[in-house]
Amino acid sequence: MDQKEGAEDRGLAADGSIRREGAVDRVQPAFVPVVEATGERLAEAFARARLHSAYLYGSIPRGTAIPGVSDLDLLVVLHDGPTDGDREAAEELGAALDAAFPVIDGVGVLLSTAGDVLSEAERDDSGFFVACLCTPLLGEDLATRLPLHRPTSQLARGTNGDLAAVLPRWRGQAAGATTDDARPRLSRRVARRVVRTAFTLVMPVWGGWTSDLHRSAELFARYQPDHPERVAQVRAAAATARTPSPDPAVLAMLIDDLGPWLASAYTDAHGTKAARPGG
Repeated sequence: MDQKEGAEDRGLAADGSIRREGAVDRVQPAFVPVVEATGERLAEAFARARLHSAYLYGSIPRGTAIPGVSDLDLLVVLHDGPTDGDREAAEELGAALDAAFPVIDGVGVLLSTAGDVLSEAERDDSGFFVACLCTPLLGEDLATRLPLHRPTSQLARGTNGDLAAVLPRWRGQAAGATTDDARPRLSRRVARRVVRTAFTLVMPVWGGWTSDLHRSAELFARYQPDHPERVAQVRAAAATARTPSPDPAVLAMLIDDLGPWLASAYTDAHGTKAARPGG
C-alpha cells in the first residue's frame, strides 16, 4: 500500500509520483465482454503495420463505470500520423461496439502516434495521459518509456492550460446542439473537462491526483472557499458529468460563465499551455 494507513489517498506512489489509476483487473464483470471484444476488434480495424498500441481510460478501467450510463473510452496509438482511413476505422469501430453492447452508452476513440506521446512537447499532456490515466490493452505499453509525473503547476499547465482556447469551439458546438439528444452528450463532455480544470487549478496545493469528478469538485471547494458561487457551479458540473442535461441553460453556465472564470484563474495560477507545432 503506497499511502500510510488512515491517511488521505492522494493517488501517489511511495516516491511521491502519480501512480497509474486503472487496470484491466479492475474492470467490473458487466464490462468484461465489451473490453474483450474491443481488443479483438481493434486488431481487425487497424492494420498491424499501423497499430502500435491501444489503451482504455476513464471509468471502465478504474472500476467505477455504471452499466447503461458510462461510455467506453479508447486511445489508439499508431506508428505514424492518422489518415482519413484511420479516422473512418475509429468511427466504425466505436459505432459497432456501441450498437453491440447496451452496457455502454457511447464510445470515444482518440487517435495519436507513438512519436507524439513520447515527445518532450507532450510530456505533461499526452505523455502524462498514457503514463498515469491509460490502461494498456494491446501492444507495447509506452508508459515504460515515459518519465514519472508529480502534481506540480507545470503538470497543471500541460494538462488543462488551454481551456480559453477550447471555449470558442464549445460555443460553436452548443449553437449547433439544438435537440434534446445532442445537448446531453455535449453537456457531459464539457462538464467533465470543466471539473477536471477546476481540480487541476488546485491540484498542486492539494498535492495529489484523482480522476473522480465528485471528489475533484469537493477538492476545488476545499481550496476555493472564497468563491462559493463557483464552488456551486463546479458541483453542478460534476453532477452534469454523471447525469447529462438537455437544458441549454446548463451549457450556457458551463461555457459562458464558469468556463471563462476558470480560464482566467488558471492563467493567473499556472500560465497557458504552450502552442503545439502546427497547432
